[in-house]
Amino acid sequence: TCWAVKMFRVHFLSVYFFSAALKQLLSGNMPVQYADIEATSLLSRENVSGVSTKTLGLAAVLGCIACSMLAVAADRALVRSVSLYAPVAQQTTTAVRPAVAARGPLTRVNAAKMAQVVVDSRVEATAAQTQMSLDSQAHSLSGPLTVCLAAVAGLAALFAKVTRQQPAAATSRPRQWIMAAEAGALSQDELKKMVGYQAVDNHCKSGMVIGLGTGSTAAFAVERVGQLYKEGKLKDIICIPTSVRTKEQAEALGIPLCTLNEKSHIDVSIDGADEVDPDWNLVKGGGGALLREKMVEIVSDKFICIVDESKLCKGLGPGFPLPVEITPFCHEHTMRVVAGLPAIAPHLKEAVLRMGSSSSNVKDGDNIAVTDNGNYIVDLHFKECIADSPAAASQLKNTVGVVDHGLFINMTTEVIVAGSKGVYVMEKA
Repeated sequence: TCWAVKMFRVHFLSVYFFSAALKQLLSGNMPVQYADIEATSLLSRENVSGVSTKTLGLAAVLGCIACSMLAVAADRALVRSVSLYAPVAQQTTTAVRPAVAARGPLTRVNAAKMAQVVVDSRVEATAAQTQMSLDSQAHSLSGPLTVCLAAVAGLAALFAKVTRQQPAAATSRPRQWIMAAEAGALSQDELKKMVGYQAVDNHCKSGMVIGLGTGSTAAFAVERVGQLYKEGKLKDIICIPTSVRTKEQAEALGIPLCTLNEKSHIDVSIDGADEVDPDWNLVKGGGGALLREKMVEIVSDKFICIVDESKLCKGLGPGFPLPVEITPFCHEHTMRVVAGLPAIAPHLKEAVLRMGSSSSNVKDGDNIAVTDNGNYIVDLHFKECIADSPAAASQLKNTVGVVDHGLFINMTTEVIVAGSKGVYVMEKA
């Protein structure tokens, strides 16, 4: 049992080191977490430089088994089972005197034979003791031998990574430019128009169900959909708006509309964002439509986010207040609960109830702002970046009294950015 437990630990470490070595040698990416040896990681469908990680995982397992077999073979070569030696030696030493004595009177010849047998038995006993010592040493070395062999492969891969000479530009994908513009030649609204139009041209096709976002940038995408539909370039489409304002704009352009009650599956949604981090996580809802936007975009095959460069950030939080839609009932209590959440409280500056118009987080009236759904909005102002946005999103969603929040985590398919030099696709970290 102890030997089996030892070999199980050896297999565990061997899989880790071998997966590290193989992935490094074939792709240049060293795994840094034990999660890399989980079945879901080793057997995923992703490819690494043309070699599937399923193949890598299988090779890693076979590699550690080979090391284990090598260790066992070395053990078997060095020692035999103790049961083959100790009982034999003991039986020889205890039975030699009666066996010889039974042969006859103690003559000189018999005495010499007895002495020789005793000497032979002592030699065999010494050999058995030596084998027992080697056996214990080999059992203690079989585990480290396997780990050392696996570690050598890992160290070799690490050395290859350190010594590999590679230009800095090769570590990330080149920026994918869609449309170039002369620096300073276009205003911010003109850039927003460019990115909105380009998103529609690239992703909207005839026969699609299209989600229409809300906001100053998304309005240009809605405008482009209406233009192409009127020209007959987009046929048999139907669109789902994410706010009353977007619905009114689409109706004015003659775009056919429906709701999620009629269509629960959407081909593509195009919408803006208030903040975008390097992982394409978003803060949305500055215009107060965060609930409807999330309901539409969560059921979309593709969610295309369109922004200008001012919305890009290193971390979510301090650049734009995070809106949280809450129920009017006991809203002050819900505000206190939200402000005290573990993922929120350490980074929070203040929680402010939105006043005036729900479409702006700047106070423009004395009455509490009410959303299209009849709820209130609390804007969370942060003094620093949220350390764990997914945890913050989960805690907010699980708070009773919170309808939804403006954190859009792992929902984005592509981010198209309008910058001073043109329109490009943002690279994901």
